[in-house]
Amino acid sequence: MGTAVAAKDPADTLGLSARRRRTVLWLVVLSIGFVVTVLVAVGFGAVAINPATVARIIGHHVVGWPGDVTWDLANDAIVWDVRLPRVLLGTLVGAGLAVCGVALQAMVRNVLADPYLLGINSGASSGAAAAILFGVGAGFGEHALPFSAFLGALAASFLVFFLARSGGRVTSLRLLLAGVAVGYALYAATSFLIFASGSAEGARSVMFWLLGSLGLAQWDAPLAVVSVVILATVILLTIWGRRMDSLAIGDETAHTLGISPEKFRIRLLIVVALCIGVLVSASGSIGFVGLVLPHLARRLVGATHVRVVPVAALLGAILLIWADVIARVLLQPQEIPIGIITSLLGAPFLLVLIRRFHAS
Repeated sequence: MGTAVAAKDPADTLGLSARRRRTVLWLVVLSIGFVVTVLVAVGFGAVAINPATVARIIGHHVVGWPGDVTWDLANDAIVWDVRLPRVLLGTLVGAGLAVCGVALQAMVRNVLADPYLLGINSGASSGAAAAILFGVGAGFGEHALPFSAFLGALAASFLVFFLARSGGRVTSLRLLLAGVAVGYALYAATSFLIFASGSAEGARSVMFWLLGSLGLAQWDAPLAVVSVVILATVILLTIWGRRMDSLAIGDETAHTLGISPEKFRIRLLIVVALCIGVLVSASGSIGFVGLVLPHLARRLVGATHVRVVPVAALLGAILLIWADVIARVLLQPQEIPIGIITSLLGAPFLLVLIRRFHAS
């Protein structure tokens, strides 16, 4: 007797094909939107520069075309030395926060999880406050602030991991509780450092940094490090997409598919902690990006993480670039912390999300 083989449902095949086409369409649309966003955003500021000129300046520096400089050298310096590094950092930070939000929501199976849930940003804030107020890490010169912030983030991630690990296992609930506890404790430590310093100007600098800023962006080694870390994180999380699918469904499903949820959760924690530590050390604390954009990405392309991760990265990059534009031009010449803008943009979306969950 022959072995019966279940025929594949044509409707399932058509549905899968339609989802793939939709994903490709959104990736193309968002990629075009990202390029346009970069060209327009770089031109915004006290000195307005049209996108065509911005494109020529970038092309001249990157690929040597056009070869002849037909634009103002002052505009060249503004675009290449001042605004483009800032837009590039905004791209990296936005993409990184968005994909870390995707990973965390899968890791702890909580739709309200975001990259700062694990208290890593609070650790970075404590390190930054120590550097600004008490000169910790002064031996690193101009990189003392980001380096101290990164060490604080790294220490916080180790503390969370130590508290969440019990019997060789790291469960989603224990990870969530440990992150909240460590976050509150380190937030209190940061507040104590601010009051203990007795410096009004130092306290103002710390508060501005806590709300996020891309003002430290420049063509240097830290920007290269951020680029490598974010690119590696996006690629790795895309590769791990199917594993995150199983983890988001439940530990039993992961075990059924031959995946150890404890070991994979630890790997995700390490990758996310490293990524968030690098991001916060470069830009400060920027909220809501990693909370709301994973939900928007899922609405566009479905819940499959292989599709969600790249879409969320593009959405995060575009959103943070425009948030930074608003932050630096709204009250010129004064700059608004970018975290205020992302909160103003993200809070209404979160309220809509809550209402839809309640309705369903």
